[in-house]
Amino acid sequence: MAPTHGVSIEIPTPDGVADAYLTHPDDGAAHPGVLVVQDGFGVRASLRALADRLAAHGYTVLLPNAYYRHGPAPVIELPDFIDPVQRPDIFQRVFPMIRELTPELLRTDVGAYLEWLAASPRVTAGRVGVTGYCMGARLAVLAAAMFPDQVAALAGFHGGPLVTYTPDSPHLVVGNITAELYFAHAGDDHHMTPQHIARFDEALTTCGVRHRTEVYGGARHGFTQADTSDYDQQAAERHYRELLALFDRTLRR
Repeated sequence: MAPTHGVSIEIPTPDGVADAYLTHPDDGAAHPGVLVVQDGFGVRASLRALADRLAAHGYTVLLPNAYYRHGPAPVIELPDFIDPVQRPDIFQRVFPMIRELTPELLRTDVGAYLEWLAASPRVTAGRVGVTGYCMGARLAVLAAAMFPDQVAALAGFHGGPLVTYTPDSPHLVVGNITAELYFAHAGDDHHMTPQHIARFDEALTTCGVRHRTEVYGGARHGFTQADTSDYDQQAAERHYRELLALFDRTLRR
């Protein structure tokens, strides 16, 4: 893997300035762009390390703070390791911020992120890849549907909820997506039950969206996140292999 260079940057949006982490190979060259959409816990060291690992494989990776309207990351103080005992208190603080991320706000934010990537000399011309985790997978689906001409690849890991009974359910907008998709669901995840997975796949198939779905048996929701009790090293390494394979075949043409 190539050495990387990571910096904190600021991206203007219609609602203010979003802080973000940018990382790329330390070679002075331009590389395909990747947008990482955070999980509910927010931007922190483990997610920056994830972005660095993608960058080391030859990508310019942008990791924005989705909660920037409440201040720069970390918006709330997080422990170095997030265990089940701490989760109720953490979620009580982040759920209001998650609910604020309406499709309307997401459109303006992602529009700003994609515009920044397109203008960066560190990013090659062409469409970008997007990967999302937990709530980020849901937001990533909506983003790919909003910007089909700019997103070539989309991956979602232990995402949810992707099927709801509300008008803004992600499965209702997948017909707009032109990207190739890969989804990896946790075998133990009440956010995406087998019924939810089947319904989401049915929507993708009906709309003719190129996709592949896998269930990582035995893995729990959050299996990619190394600073949580749900982390599963074997499943996380599998996630990296599949994600990089997706980006390599869609972004390096």
